[in-house]
Amino acid sequence: MSAVIAPAREPALLKPAVLWLLLLAPLFFSTYGFATWITSQRDDVGSLVFAWESHMPFMAWTIVPYWSIDLLYGLSLLLPNSRDELKRHALRLLTAQVIAVSCFLLWPLTFTFPRPEMDGVFGWMFDVLAGFDKPFNQAPSLHIALLVVLWVCYQRHLQGIWRWLMHGWFALIGVSVLTTYQHHFVDVPTGALAGWLCVWLWPLDRPSPLRSVQLTNDPARRKLALRYGLGAVAFFTLAFAFGGTWLWLIWPAVAVLMVALNYLVFGASGFQKREDGRLSPAVRWLLAPYLAAAWINSRVWTRKHPQPDQVADDVWLGRIPTSTTLKSSPFTGVLDLCAELSMDSTAIAYRSLPVLDLTAPTAEQCLNAAQTIESLRQHGPVLVCCALGYSRSATAVAAWLLDSGRAESVDAAIAQIRQARPGIVLYPAHRQALEQLSKGFGAWS
Repeated sequence: MSAVIAPAREPALLKPAVLWLLLLAPLFFSTYGFATWITSQRDDVGSLVFAWESHMPFMAWTIVPYWSIDLLYGLSLLLPNSRDELKRHALRLLTAQVIAVSCFLLWPLTFTFPRPEMDGVFGWMFDVLAGFDKPFNQAPSLHIALLVVLWVCYQRHLQGIWRWLMHGWFALIGVSVLTTYQHHFVDVPTGALAGWLCVWLWPLDRPSPLRSVQLTNDPARRKLALRYGLGAVAFFTLAFAFGGTWLWLIWPAVAVLMVALNYLVFGASGFQKREDGRLSPAVRWLLAPYLAAAWINSRVWTRKHPQPDQVADDVWLGRIPTSTTLKSSPFTGVLDLCAELSMDSTAIAYRSLPVLDLTAPTAEQCLNAAQTIESLRQHGPVLVCCALGYSRSATAVAAWLLDSGRAESVDAAIAQIRQARPGIVLYPAHRQALEQLSKGFGAWS
């Protein structure tokens, strides 16, 4: 998780923080207790445990870090520097509760290992815990989901040695769910996915994806959403049909499902690409299997032609560069049209105009891209890039050629780019956007 410098603190935040705590704390215990009670009445509760987990040591003292999350939960509401940040943090905590409790009710699991008898302080702490935390509600681990949300909150507000101590203690809390015999292993990664989903749903630097939900009318996006949706179904089917280590396929299943939803309803904003070129930490964790595949795909398709090509007047077209490649390049500016891959834009003039892969920019995006290229070009060579440097970025360069008068028609612009980079692929949708741009110059000027 990357560090983010928190803004100056707004006044009078104690009262809303206390109000949120008074809402969340009773809700936490009541809903968790209700799910436990409902599950205890059932006779069909199974378990999901790996054979190697029988060798997991029981460490009584780790009940201390396990319990400490309750204190950290309450104190976290005092950390936000604004009402908006406080609200989004509280909504993350609330969403984690809703997701976990819903799963406990729909797919309950039970813990299977007997806990050793204990006395002393640790024994008393375990006895108190057993008073309300029955071994029925397992995956996803609410403890881990909340840990992810709290970890993101604390790392934003702590600096120096305190941040390192926080990382160590939070890691210990994560391990403690296993060493206190509270959870089986499968509960941990599923809990982490649930936690990151909460962070993704309530980002601090942009509106929630829920506010951008709009069913696309673009046939290309619908088709791609269907393909990714079928891929998610395939991964889920394999995971639950074979079990065991196949359960790791739940991660790529969730990743591909989220990509499908981006194409269907969220758009490019679902990838949460930041102004510095990096995807949000939540996206990097949730979509990690897909992002790894997308990066490998970009390298494989361009392996025979990895270098960018100059189109005209210090405007270059190519694939998304690595930080090493960028540092050794002559470029002073980059326009990035890739929505799904991160880029390190340190020490360079960087602009991002995210467009979904295998889709065409709109005419408005083409105009924005053309104007951005011309602005960046005033300061030196400019790289216009996307995952491969063949479609989205080629459309942007064509828009710049048209907007700047370097090409008199769409066909002329495409021919000029193809002469420099023969591998470009522009479909009718790309041409249509450029034609609309060309016809709309008078209206936009």
